Amino acid sequence: MSKRDLKKYLNSLTKEQLEAQFTTLYEKFPEVKTYYDFVFNPNEEKLTAAAKAKIANEYFPVKSKRAKLRRSVAQKYIKHFLNLGVDAFAVADVMLFTIETAQKYSAKREMKYASFYKSIQTAYEQAVKYVIANGILPDFRERLLSVAAEANRQRWENRYEIQRLGEALEFMDN
Repeated sequence: MSKRDLKKYLNSLTKEQLEAQFTTLYEKFPEVKTYYDFVFNPNEEKLTAAAKAKIANEYFPVKSKRAKLRRSVAQKYIKHFLNLGVDAFAVADVMLFTIETAQKYSAKREMKYASFYKSIQTAYEQAVKYVIANGILPDFRERLLSVAAEANRQRWENRYEIQRLGEALEFMDN
């Protein structure tokens, strides 16, 4: 069904029929419920706190002894936040929190997997692009630069690529 056909169909319904349809959608699909719960009560602090707790648990687990190091957990939260329309500051904060947490982990335990470093580099590139695209670079410049400096300090195998991105930020005016 095209958007035009949907609009035509919705215009043909009465107010009561529309209310019934939205109520059914709300009850039947968790994504719709989540969206409307956020629209009517946008508690971004609670959402970001829950996301940060889950992300931190990937690297520093509370219940088990072994870290899972799955960046996909953070990616799911970031995608979810983008779909909900969460404020760009909160999204960028979660992006950088993920990278900073991974760096804290690697500072305590040497990583032997190239995939770990590549994954964090990709996350860093995404964070840089997101911050620039949303015009919030001045607010996050220091955190982005400190991530690059920390990668260099820990002698990550891809530190030069991360450092190159960090150096480019120093010359950007926003």
